[in-house]
Amino acid sequence: MKDNLPEKGAIVQRDRETYAIAPHIPGGIADPNTLRKIADVAEKYGAAALKMTSAQRIAIVGLKEEDLDNAWADLDMKPGAAVGLCVRSVKFCPGTTFCKQGKQDAVGLGLKLDEKYHGMSMPSKFKMAVSGCPNSCSEPAIKDIGVMGTAKGYTLMVGGAAAASPRLAEVVAKNLSEEEVLDTIDRIVTFYKSSGTKKRLGKFIEGMGLESFKSQVGL
Repeated sequence: MKDNLPEKGAIVQRDRETYAIAPHIPGGIADPNTLRKIADVAEKYGAAALKMTSAQRIAIVGLKEEDLDNAWADLDMKPGAAVGLCVRSVKFCPGTTFCKQGKQDAVGLGLKLDEKYHGMSMPSKFKMAVSGCPNSCSEPAIKDIGVMGTAKGYTLMVGGAAAASPRLAEVVAKNLSEEEVLDTIDRIVTFYKSSGTKKRLGKFIEGMGLESFKSQVGL
């Protein structure tokens, strides 16, 4: 029985014979050439389906193990960090770049966070999100670190999760500039990684108390 092949960015499917791969598409923003390339690879290697993922990627589903290396070579794209103890995704909405509802630049901030943190090793699985307005289309309230744009700046929240133990993130700062968001997230990540915990961020915060956590990260 086969298993995941993280070194190949491949997740075994229900049949325990074929795999899915998901090239990294920051924010799910792609040009037509990228979409054609993904479609061409899917056709060339007989994929069973293309699946839009919650991490804003396009999974190529149903590939044979012997085709994985060639599929990645043809794609010439980085794998999305879909599994493992790392920052698996930085999800962001169109923000002021495209959306009429946008209050802040979710795309610009999201791309900066993605470039710095995507795939970074963490004590537990870790997800981030940036929304450009309080509609929160990127679901920042159920991410380990969530950022929400408002008319006055960014609201920062921590400790959210979905999955088997859902938890709403807690607001730790409001009306931040982009620079303040980046600096605060850096302090949070540094403290969390150096803590020695193996818990997900929300459970870690529950254990030490929110006010103590805020004090440790300078909030």
